[in-house]
Amino acid sequence: MRRSRARVVVVQVLVVALFATLLARLWYVQVVGGDEYQARAENNANRQVVVQPQRGLVVDAMGRALAANRVTWVVTVDRSRLTRLDPEEQTEVLGRLATLVDLKYDVLLDRIKLCGEEGAPEPPVCWNGSPYEPVPVAQDVPSDVALSLSERAEEFPAVAAEQRSVRAYPSPEGVNAAQLLGYVSPITADEYDAARASDDETLNAASVVGRAGVERSYDADLRGVPGTTGKSVDSHGRVIAEGDAVDPEAGSTLVTSIDARVQALAETQLEKAIKKARTTHDDVTGRDYEATAGAAVVLDPDDGRVIAAASYPSYDPQVWVDGITDRQLKALYADDSGTPLLSRVTQAQLAPGSTWKPFVAAGALEDRWDTGSRLNCSSGLQVGNRWFKNYESASYGPIGFDQALSVSCDTFFYRIAYEAWMEQGGSEADTDVHDPLVEMARAFGFGERTGIDIPGEASGRIGDRQWRQDYWKANKDRYCKIAAKPEKVKSAYLRLFAREFCADGYVYRAGDAVNFSIGQGETLVTPLQLATAYAALANGGTLYEPRVGKAVLAADGSVVRDIAPKKAGRVPVTKKHLKYIDDALLDTARTGTMAWKMGGFPLDQVKLRSKTGTAEVTGRQTTGWVASYDDNYVVVMMMEQGGTGSGSSGEAVRAIWEGLYGIKDGKVHRDQALMPDGRPPKTLPRVASDGKILAPVSPRKKDDR
Repeated sequence: MRRSRARVVVVQVLVVALFATLLARLWYVQVVGGDEYQARAENNANRQVVVQPQRGLVVDAMGRALAANRVTWVVTVDRSRLTRLDPEEQTEVLGRLATLVDLKYDVLLDRIKLCGEEGAPEPPVCWNGSPYEPVPVAQDVPSDVALSLSERAEEFPAVAAEQRSVRAYPSPEGVNAAQLLGYVSPITADEYDAARASDDETLNAASVVGRAGVERSYDADLRGVPGTTGKSVDSHGRVIAEGDAVDPEAGSTLVTSIDARVQALAETQLEKAIKKARTTHDDVTGRDYEATAGAAVVLDPDDGRVIAAASYPSYDPQVWVDGITDRQLKALYADDSGTPLLSRVTQAQLAPGSTWKPFVAAGALEDRWDTGSRLNCSSGLQVGNRWFKNYESASYGPIGFDQALSVSCDTFFYRIAYEAWMEQGGSEADTDVHDPLVEMARAFGFGERTGIDIPGEASGRIGDRQWRQDYWKANKDRYCKIAAKPEKVKSAYLRLFAREFCADGYVYRAGDAVNFSIGQGETLVTPLQLATAYAALANGGTLYEPRVGKAVLAADGSVVRDIAPKKAGRVPVTKKHLKYIDDALLDTARTGTMAWKMGGFPLDQVKLRSKTGTAEVTGRQTTGWVASYDDNYVVVMMMEQGGTGSGSSGEAVRAIWEGLYGIKDGKVHRDQALMPDGRPPKTLPRVASDGKILAPVSPRKKDDR
């Protein structure tokens, strides 16, 4: 009995202790921690929904929209909510959704997989954003489908349909400009984490980020600042009330120096010339020209602004916005499709051929030659054990620099370069020896990036003594191994090359020097570099960093930031020699290598200077170049494996000039020019009270020189 009573007492004590503990805890929660837990409860009932800002417009110099936005219905899947369902229910929900939005189940599943997780496809097909942000799986969804999703919410947990602003490329005047504009894609998890770490409020888990072109280089201006909308929800996540909101701040407008009409003309003429070349017989190879790729550039020489930059082949930038497929992605990177993502304007590196000669002439004239010098333009020149022929022109006998430029005489420049090479010490000279031709090429910006405000620019290459030395050091081990065991290599040519390269591949020979003088050999340039250098000839010697961006505007039209032209330096050429070269290049279109394409062109009104170039490439057909300019424009066109410069691109370059000045039937009609009065505008577009962007008030006025 006593033992039973003791047990009862123990139980009673335990019960009292439990109640005391419970009461103490209740008092603590309600009194001591009441405020904290009330705040947590309120947070559980409130959700902050991010409101994405409108991405800023990209417009041309006349205010035409090159990149804009459109509103569309987008279907999203919330991964965090989806994973709370059991696997069978997940499959059922995604199956119903795939049927509703007309997607294959596997495609839908790929789109919601996180990039990098097991079984996920490569970006951008997989979801590269935050795992906690709803994943867009379909856009441009019909409104009735979006309404059906809203009405049948119980059948589609973790699925939502909402209106979003997405990027659009309206193609004014039929313009493409894909490599100039670039594209956008969702922010990656790493970028999102970096933005949070740096307290960057302009980015969130659902942001899109510029990936190429001006979309990337001016992304910070274009992206805007997200807003938020507070929503009160019940225990099932249903919205029961709207809370406080912070309006999003739209991105700024980027005004570019591009003119859509000139850009469209450059693209059209480039494509037309390439397609024509593909039906033209190449007597050297015995087949039609392949004409694999090309580029066209139009610059304003007064400030280096880019008016047009066409690259072929190209692609539709809209393909990224609408959700790119595996097939489309492979095509963009495929060699057999011409790698259209590559901008031939800024990234193609090719031998410049005879378009190089004006800069060699400048180097020679500033060194030991003068405008009265005359050298033999023979049919060829023996240099060492090799005969170097006169590729583009016949034998003219003794001529000066002016005629050598207009008729593009190779042997004239061979003699200049060979004498310079001998004077420097020939093959025994040090890599830092004074070389006036190389130094002048560097002064015109070759061998370095131009500094254009578009990412991914290539630097080109100057094939001088230093490059030869560096190349040998980087590759000698490979070729010396081949030379040591030649029996392991089938190619007789490779065995011979390896033995010679291993022994003295660092030697800068006379053949290297003469090839350099006509833009052959190891020297490579981009079309933009060549256009920038010719702009320096056109404006009297100032080298500019080319610019696509012109200004950043706020929503009310006020200027947030001017994007001023930047001088890269002055070329070390006297005014006398610049004028001499300038006058010589006038004759190219009149009596030289461009004359056969310029019949009936009003050369008395448009003082066109030009230079053609044809670069031979081992194992490939020739690369053709035309570089031309007057006081207002520089126009350069390049075609890979398309034949001679004037033969491949002469007609297209002429057509661009005709558009720039409204030339019809051999007469200039400035009122019909692509730009007002036939000149690039200097003033900015205007923003009306309703937000519409209008053309500049008036174009720049400039008297003909």
